[in-house]
Amino acid sequence: MCELLGFSLAKPVDVREYISEFHKHSDKNPHGWGIMFEDNGRQIIREPLRADMSETAASVIKTIPPQKNMLAHIRFATMGSIDTENCHPFSASDISGREWTLIHNGTIFSSVNSYSYASRQKGSTDSERLFLYMMDTINREIRHGCSTERDRFEVVNDFIVNTAPRNKLNLMIFDGELLYIHKNLKNTLFYRRMDEGFIFSTYPLDRYTWIPFPMAQVTAYKNGSAVYHGRQHKGIFVPTIEYIKATDAMYI
Repeated sequence: MCELLGFSLAKPVDVREYISEFHKHSDKNPHGWGIMFEDNGRQIIREPLRADMSETAASVIKTIPPQKNMLAHIRFATMGSIDTENCHPFSASDISGREWTLIHNGTIFSSVNSYSYASRQKGSTDSERLFLYMMDTINREIRHGCSTERDRFEVVNDFIVNTAPRNKLNLMIFDGELLYIHKNLKNTLFYRRMDEGFIFSTYPLDRYTWIPFPMAQVTAYKNGSAVYHGRQHKGIFVPTIEYIKATDAMYI
């Protein structure tokens, strides 16, 4: 299955070792990679190649400056062809000019509202349709007066809570200030507390203590601290045997 990596830190930190270790997992996620990082503005690079065999990925790891907020994704294709448009992250600006970025590990089985975006998306993944649906939801709430940081958290939290039932929805979303983290699949997504803040990964990346991220609860981080917590919800994804076999995943 796809894997996610994210950072929320109080000050820029050299994260190259973590990206390199994360990309070693691409033997099981060979269908593409992508990264969002900060270097004179937000940069996004995506490529439909196995990350540990990509010259571009190697160059990014070599040259990326210290980061405060960063997202990375390696893809196992369960829906959509193997091409750049289907690689994560997905990014767009809302009507206020705020840029949003999303990475997703999962499958959307039940979301009538997202199906209508098939004609608008550039690629063919359910993850992109989910992102487009989220952006329309955010824009609608901005028109209705959503303006504060807390307002944004509530909009994203409600969107995830309402979408999670019957869907596998491990997500990292960055809005330029807040990093939103959510999982609803057991034994995936862990975090480690660092001196400067938090690192999040689908699976642990080093020998230090990694803690399972809370199940079915949205938490938002800013500058290396947790600042908002949603209530735990009941939309936990329980994979079937058929799903496990189809995604070549291991569930314990």
